[in-house]
Amino acid sequence: MTILEIGFLAVVFCSVFGVALIGLRIAASTPIQGRLDAAGVRAEPGSVGPSPWMTRVVAVAAPVAKLSLPDDESEASVIRARFMNAGFRHPMAPVIFFAAKTFLALGLPLAAFFSLSVSSAAFGTNALMLYVLFAAATGYYIPNVILKRLIQRRQREIFESFPDALDLLTVCVEAGLGMDAALARVANEIGLKSRILSDELNLVTLELRAGSTKEKALRGLALRTGVEDVDALVSMLIQAERFGTSIAASLRVQSEQLRTKRRQRAEEQAAKIALKLLFPLIFFIFPSLLVVLMGPAFIQIYRVLLPTFGATN
Repeated sequence: MTILEIGFLAVVFCSVFGVALIGLRIAASTPIQGRLDAAGVRAEPGSVGPSPWMTRVVAVAAPVAKLSLPDDESEASVIRARFMNAGFRHPMAPVIFFAAKTFLALGLPLAAFFSLSVSSAAFGTNALMLYVLFAAATGYYIPNVILKRLIQRRQREIFESFPDALDLLTVCVEAGLGMDAALARVANEIGLKSRILSDELNLVTLELRAGSTKEKALRGLALRTGVEDVDALVSMLIQAERFGTSIAASLRVQSEQLRTKRRQRAEEQAAKIALKLLFPLIFFIFPSLLVVLMGPAFIQIYRVLLPTFGATN
């Protein structure tokens, strides 16, 4: 066996051993949990607090995450806001995220290097280095792409459900409910359509019950969602309460604007369908139709004209 093959086997062994060790550390019960199990005490499914396996994952990922975790407080706050926009409120979510980035940025190049070195195809030094760098860049940016997709999907659901929630809020306010009671009622009702928006509104009501000011709770809603329309609504509600204007009238105007914006976005997406269908039609459907329609004609022409040309010669 060559040195590269031995190195590749060593990397595979270390990877499998590391995964098995992490799995054992995650699955292993703590002494406190063992005592509770021996005493017949079981935790409630909805108990508050991080789960033991999450604590162990964070403990394993923390040393690895330090290699890429930013030290700047402003950059860390921006990253924390992105995780809130994606729906991850656990304080250790950035640790797991950067640990995954570090592991992929180091693991994929090593795997690519040993795989290309052991393979029968001959690669030059420059080509091998290019593949390794490409694997490192891919492993480093894959978590960013996944996080961006999660943020976009969550914000899209909030944007599509928010006009309906605003209509319900307008009806509740016009019926005589206060803003706090109206938010609680809308949070319960909108859960049939959007669980994400319902959770965000429930969190606002919990903050209000805990003694937080209405402005702070609403600002937190805009920060957690990251949707411009929610930010505009929050600013409107704060100004309406500050200047004493009618909240119901302001809500009705804002609801109409959001509904118009949602309709315009749907019309924009519908207008793009023709352009998006153009390339599949040209490269996939038209050649198939050409073969189906013109194929028998070409075969008949071939059968008729070829003997004629042969007889002429």
